[in-house]
This record gives sequence, C-alpha cells and structure tokens, in this order.
Amino acid sequence: MSEIKTALITGGSKGIGYGVAETLIKEGIKVAITSRSQAAADEAAAELNKIKEGYALGIVSDVRNLTSQQSAVDAVINTWGRLDYFIANAGVGHFAPIQTLSTEQWHEMIDINLTGVFYSIKASLEALKATKGYFISIASLAGTNFFASASGYNASKFGLVGFTQAIMLDLRNEGIKVSTIMPGSVATHFNNHEPSEKDAWKIQPEDIGQIVSDLIKMPARTLPSKIEVRPTMPK
Repeated sequence: MSEIKTALITGGSKGIGYGVAETLIKEGIKVAITSRSQAAADEAAAELNKIKEGYALGIVSDVRNLTSQQSAVDAVINTWGRLDYFIANAGVGHFAPIQTLSTEQWHEMIDINLTGVFYSIKASLEALKATKGYFISIASLAGTNFFASASGYNASKFGLVGFTQAIMLDLRNEGIKVSTIMPGSVATHFNNHEPSEKDAWKIQPEDIGQIVSDLIKMPARTLPSKIEVRPTMPK
C-alpha cells in the first residue's frame, strides 16, 4: 500500500468539493473527484493536477446509484491502492412552497442528498476500515434550521445530519471517524448561482477545505462530530 494518503470527493468538479480538493492536494493528499459528467470531472482534475501533477483523478459517478459509487471507490483503490478520506459533498436544492414543489424535485433531493450519502458509506466502508479512515458529509445549516419554501431541502439535510451522526456511533469502534459539516451561505454554483465579487461576505469553498484539513489533523482521540459554520458578518 502506498504511503501517500488519498481522498474521494463526490460532486468535486466545482464549488465546495473543488475547494476541498485544492486544499487537500496542497497538503500532499491525492484526490479523486466525481461528477455525473466525465468531461467535467476530467476538466476539473486537469486544473487540480496543475497544483501537483498526478494528484488528481476525475471519475464519472452518480451518487444515486450504489454500483456507480462502488465503481468510483474501486477506481481509487485500483489507481492508488488505498482510500483514507471520503467527503460526501454532492448535493442539490430545489426551493418552492409545498404547494408547487414537484414530486420529481422531492425525489431528486432525497436521492442525492440523503440516499446518495448512504450509498457512499456502503461503497467505501471496507476501504475506510482498512486505513482507519475518515468519512465526512457536507450537510447544511438547513439541516437544523427550517425555513419556508425549503420543505424538501430541509427534509434531506435534517435526514443527512441525523444519518451521519448515527453512523458516527456505528463506526467509531471500527476505527473510522465520521463528521458532518453544516455550512451556511457559501459562494458556490449551488442552485444555478454564479459566484462573483458580491459573494465576498460568504464562506468560500477553500474555507470548507480548511475545515476538512483541520478535521483530519485532529488527534486520533478527539472527534468533532458535527460542525456548524456561518459567515462572520452576514450581509
């Protein structure tokens, strides 16, 4: 087994996932990023490899499909021989009052934001056991604070927070650490937003990367299992 540690980040071609990938590569960790588009994954990996050549791998994968998630984990193992960190980042949001929220929108949020994380840990469990690794889900402050026109999104993120905390209790005796990060406003492409200088007040993707870095550097005896993070000065 190689001594260089590795990470797999779902939805890593842009936004928070890409920011985490940048941070980890700068710290000498090889990173595989997934996207539902192979072209998007390859393009992002090519940019990341400019930081450190050979440290990024682009994989096409859909978190809504367990076989697809298993294939992504297998690709990391086959390429680098190990998996140390899994960052379950892929997510989607549709915001509408319950009167107009469609069944398709509901199922997409539950399937990606919640079931997708279930598939992620099921696919990576044995690999993380082998390395005494770390599983981190990217949730949201919407996982503890409900608001109008967010019933489906709230449901998926409340569920994700509860799910991640429960598997933390299941897995810590196996030597696997589990945490969930719950960001507030982040400057990303989420919900078709185009980041600009107007988003300077928001949390930046690299800030979440710093939190991930800090988590994996914590002494083995200490586990910050749930982290809420907000902009210092909301607009």
